Amino acid sequence: MIDKLENIARRYEQINASLADPDVTSDQARFRDLMREYKNLTPIVEKYEEYRRACDSAAQARELLGSEQDAELRELAEEEYAENTDKAESLKEQIKILLLPSDPNDDRSVIMEIRAGAGGEEAALFAHSLHRMYTMYAEARGFKTEVLSVNETELGGVIDLSFAVEGHGAYCRPRFESGVHRVQRVPETESQGRIQTSTATVAVLPEVDEVDVDINPADLIIETHRSGGAGGQHVNKTESAIRIIHVPTGTVVDCQDERSQYKNKDKAMKILRSKIFERKQAEQQQQLADERRSQVGSGDRSERIRTYNFPQGRVTDHRIGLTLYKLPQIMDGDLDELIDALVTTDQAEKLARAED
Repeated sequence: MIDKLENIARRYEQINASLADPDVTSDQARFRDLMREYKNLTPIVEKYEEYRRACDSAAQARELLGSEQDAELRELAEEEYAENTDKAESLKEQIKILLLPSDPNDDRSVIMEIRAGAGGEEAALFAHSLHRMYTMYAEARGFKTEVLSVNETELGGVIDLSFAVEGHGAYCRPRFESGVHRVQRVPETESQGRIQTSTATVAVLPEVDEVDVDINPADLIIETHRSGGAGGQHVNKTESAIRIIHVPTGTVVDCQDERSQYKNKDKAMKILRSKIFERKQAEQQQQLADERRSQVGSGDRSERIRTYNFPQGRVTDHRIGLTLYKLPQIMDGDLDELIDALVTTDQAEKLARAED
């Protein structure tokens, strides 16, 4: 590990010198790539420097223990040796986590899709609640959100919805949210107070640029149609809604949220690129048959990952067996405790694999 850290430290210094080179600063693409690498290496290098200082301090204290006769000074040296040895061990574990391979999409913005599942109108209302939850979570972290496409019900529920979360690193934490979310609660329309179980499916897609996905225009069928849904001034008035079909993969995207046909097309293409990108990644992962599945789940949309039980005020994540009795706060976007636990489990699984 030390050899690897020394190589990283040398690379860090090389990048630092390159960033001051006028030839590099004038090349925007190269400068951007180096800045991204520099930013990614910075926490590793800083922790490594802190680790080396702790090791040096421990070595000095040990040397003092071998030569010092004064009892009081020996006691101080023993304390310093123990303190810095423990610190070095703690920093070593932190560095191991920093050295784990990160998801290449972590720095990207994200597109999230929510679809009502079993449960009729109650499922649609739950889908709406999930959108509110994720929006509040994203905005609390300083990310910008934008609805790309939505199909609503008369009672304010959501049949299906796509929205973007824009910002550096927006993908890295919500990526654990893909799967089936289950709710247990008494619907407002239920007169006898019976608990109903409903579901909604969440998909988390890294947002990709045109350069990341090569889409041949000849492979697309683009159709226009009148907007539908629960209402609105322009519903069924103009053919502003766009449906794009990617023939080779059979992927269909429908966008009708904007009054402008051109804006709907731009949003539909954004969603389509992310869907095709995700599909390619899934195919690549399937080819790696010897790679074990993560404990926190495969990201499969058919996998039931979490239950929100309103009568008991609890949320249970089935992948890691975590139950929290803070449902109101979670529904208001306080997802950090849940996601932190998922991140920790994912890191532990990766560490175990790295040490095998």
